Amino acid sequence: MPDLSFVIPAHNEERELAATLRAIHEAAGPLGLAYEIVVADDASTDQTRAIATAGGARVVGHERRQIAATRNLGAKASVGRWLIFVDADTRVTPGAVREAVDALRNGAVGGGCTMRFDGVIPLWGRVVLPIFNFAFRIQRLTGGAFLFCTRHALDLVGGWDESVFASEELILAAALKTHGEFVIVQTPVITSGRKLRTHSGLEVTWLLLKALFMRHRLVTDRKHLDLWYAPRRPDPNHPDVKPGDSPQ
Repeated sequence: MPDLSFVIPAHNEERELAATLRAIHEAAGPLGLAYEIVVADDASTDQTRAIATAGGARVVGHERRQIAATRNLGAKASVGRWLIFVDADTRVTPGAVREAVDALRNGAVGGGCTMRFDGVIPLWGRVVLPIFNFAFRIQRLTGGAFLFCTRHALDLVGGWDESVFASEELILAAALKTHGEFVIVQTPVITSGRKLRTHSGLEVTWLLLKALFMRHRLVTDRKHLDLWYAPRRPDPNHPDVKPGDSPQ
């Protein structure tokens, strides 16, 4: 039985998933722990499932188009006593995984880490990221790209909140902290900067303004969350994107 389960929610991630799986194997292998990778596929129409299987993952699936439900699907299919949730476009680093396991061994109920973006990102992204990383570390919060917890703690809080379509990682982090220590490890992970490359600062600012006025109503309705649920725009940083392809 594996001690550690990596759970990856995925929707049409054929371009990113293979590198994500390789990074997990490279980070987890030297730890000397038995581990597994579970890819929770949500309505993919590309080669996500085949790539997951070829990369050594076990695949489960449904058609919900909701990230929290998909994370729960993967968690229920996994068997490890420790869980690390990793986004399908995120490259874990050996330091982050090692520090997460050490925190869990030392009694933490969960935690996360800060992140860096891959590739070239626009100036506004380079300005905003350090602010978010600092705020998350001070408040002991984490993004969904890398969140770890014990299975017992996840069960205590009832899993990921399926009433929302976004911000589920902030809700889970707040819930976990009521049951014990929530640790933000020192080493960052590397996640895709594709949303910053394919959406303008104006679009992101508009989303933040809607969040300010709509508050919880924003994240409970998928139609307001195109940044996550609209058809994905081609990432100009990806080698499969040819010159002249439209980001729209």
